Formats: sequence, structure tokens, C-alpha cells
Amino acid sequence: MNTTNSLKKSVTFFEALAIVVGMIIGSGIFLKPGIVLNNAGTPWMSILAWGIGGIITLASALSVAEIAAAIPKSGGLYTYLGELYGGVFGYLLGWVQAVISYPASVAALAIAFATYSGYFLPLNGWQQKLLAVSILAFILIMNVIATKFGGIIQTVATVGKLIPVAGIVGVGLFSNLAPGFGGMETSAAGAGFGVAVLGTLWAYDGWISVTNMAGEIKDPAKTLPKVISIGVIFVIAVYVLFNVAVFKALPYDQIISSPTPGADAAEALFGSGGGAFITAGIIVSVFGALNGYLMTAARVPQAMGENNQIPFSRVLRSVHPKFQTPANALIFQSVLAVIYIFSGTFNTLTDLLVFVLWIFFTMGVFGVFILRKRMPLEKGRYRVPLYPVTPIIGVAGGIYILASTIISDPLRSLVGIGITLAGLPVYYVLSRQKR
Repeated sequence: MNTTNSLKKSVTFFEALAIVVGMIIGSGIFLKPGIVLNNAGTPWMSILAWGIGGIITLASALSVAEIAAAIPKSGGLYTYLGELYGGVFGYLLGWVQAVISYPASVAALAIAFATYSGYFLPLNGWQQKLLAVSILAFILIMNVIATKFGGIIQTVATVGKLIPVAGIVGVGLFSNLAPGFGGMETSAAGAGFGVAVLGTLWAYDGWISVTNMAGEIKDPAKTLPKVISIGVIFVIAVYVLFNVAVFKALPYDQIISSPTPGADAAEALFGSGGGAFITAGIIVSVFGALNGYLMTAARVPQAMGENNQIPFSRVLRSVHPKFQTPANALIFQSVLAVIYIFSGTFNTLTDLLVFVLWIFFTMGVFGVFILRKRMPLEKGRYRVPLYPVTPIIGVAGGIYILASTIISDPLRSLVGIGITLAGLPVYYVLSRQKR
């Protein structure tokens, strides 16, 4: 392996766009409508919640896009925080992402793929885990051989996952199976509009991971702002239209009581084959998200290795001499994911770190203010529209998520902070070695 950062500029505009869309749209779009509707209280308020969640996400995305244009380096938010706030903040995010968050998310998605596959081929617990490892191994091999293969998989999977969504939207919008909106209220008493918005924000998560690939995207300073903006706007439209279609296809009480309202809507619209149609769509959707997470996850330990901020930095920063991919970092993330698959700890770990990740994410959005003070705007470089209103909206959304998380689960939030700070001894040891 050679130890220079010679990753190929092989990720095209459409592949980067597929990463954004494919990592946001997972299984949540098929499962969340009932939860958001229950908390919002009425169909129109539910649609409004999806819209407001989308606006907060878009404001954050547009703000981070300016940072990505000014600092078009691999590593994404890890790199931005290090540049804007100091090395220790970037390191703490990188530590959490590389060792716990990303591989645990990869493990969760691999298990989800195997679980949904059980709809067509019944599997026991061990068979599900073996299938999860097998699909992860396939995606690993494709991404090691060429980033281009990972990009192609992402593009195909993103198009594939949109087929059932487009089917439900296209048919559902013109159906009259269920009562019209008409301001009807649900019979269930939800937690309120604020909680409904919070639920949509989780469903919009994932877009920022494309910035991890900046070093491999062609003309990242121009491409990243475009794909982030277009991708998030597209997903907002998809989410709103999908929910409208579900509301027109099903009675409201059924949407709330069902754990799989997307599948129920498909069955109502397309008959008994609708459930299989949606399940196949979820499988493709999860597959695309799994590929996107592994592809982007590896770029964090690879970037940390270049800064000597992770044990075995020389190995993890290496680029494969033939394939020009971060093969060691990809393998590192996959091995950790397999450990989490067999230990069954992936959901616990991701839940514990949600609060911490949103601290760093909010810092990233706020970073555009720091960027404006430190780096004069160059002519022609992307700048966030409606500054400073846009980043203020993004920061406010982040603070809302953090406050809601603390109120709902203060102990888990503290444990997440403890796990994050546990990485500090490693940081100081490695810093001393560098000196």
C-alpha cells in the first residue's frame, strides 16, 4: 500500500447526488407517516411538520455547503470542525464516527436488509446475521475494487428505491380510497406538533455524509453545494407527496395504528401484491443506504490517518496502489460493523450517540459564521443564500433537537457524552507522539 493521499477524482455529479438522496431516503419514508400524523394531530399539520423539517434541513444543508465549497477536503464534518474550531473538536467527532457511529449504522442497515429479506425467504436469527455479513462483504469488495463501482451501485439503488415511492405517489395522489383531508383530526392523542417535526428531522438525516467524499468528487467546490441543495429539495418534495398519497389511500386511524403504513397504502392501491412491492422497495432502499454509509464512512478514518489522529494511522491512510481506493479504511469499518452485527449492540450504540452527533452537526452549521470571519469570500465561490437568516434557521433546528433529546432522555445523552470524551486520552497520546 502506498501512503500518499492519491484518491482518484472518480465520483461524478450524479453519483454524488445519488449519495445525498440515497442516504436520506432509507426505510423511514415507508414507516414514519403514522408516527408523524399521530403527533401532529391532523393530516394538514402532519404535512406542515414534514415541510418545516425539510426547511430546517435545507437551511442546514445550504450553510454547510458554503463550508464544503471553501474547504473541499475529504473527511467532511470531521475536517471542517478541525479547521474551524481546532483539532480536538474534529478529532472527537472523528473518533465517534470512525469507531462507533458509522460502523454501528452500517451494521444496523445490514441487519435491516436481512430482516426485510425474510419477507420473501424466511430466515432464523443466525441466517439473518450471515446474510447481513454477506451483503456487507459484497459491498465492501465493490468499493475496494473501485469507488466507481460504489458510485454505480449507489446510483442504481437510488433509482430503484424511488420506483415504489413513485408508484405510490403517482397512483395515490389521484385515488379517492380514503376520506379527503378536509381538516379531519385523528382519534389518537399524540405528543404534539413539536415532536412531529422532530420525527421528520430524523428522517431527513444523512445528507452531510457526501462531504466525506470531497477529495474524490470532480470539482468539489462547485459540485458539493449543487448536489446537497438539489438532493435535499428533491427529498422534501418526495416526502411531502408520499405522505399526501398515503393520506388519500388509507383512513387516518389505520395509518396511525399500522407499523407499516407504506406497505398498507401499496396494498390498498395495488392489491395483494402491494406489500411485496413495498418490501422489495425497502430492501433496495436499505441496500443503497448501506452502500452509501460504508462508502462515506471509510473516508473519516482515512482522513484521520492522514492527520495521525487515529491508532495505526499509517495503515488507515493508505491508498490501494492498484485500485486507488481507501481499502484499509473500508476493511476497518467493515470489521467493526461485523463485530456489532454479531454482538447485537448496533441499535444501542447509535441511540446513545444521537445527542452527541447533533452537537457536532449544529457546530458545523454555525461554522459558516466562523468561516465568514476567517476566509474572505472569493469571487464566484458558493455562498449560502439569505445569510444570516438561513444558518440561523439551521442552528435553531439543531438546538431544538438537542433540547428535545435532553428532556426526553437525559441519562442517555450524558452516556453519549461520556463515550465521546473517552477518546480524549487517545488524542493526547497521539498528539504527544507527533510532537
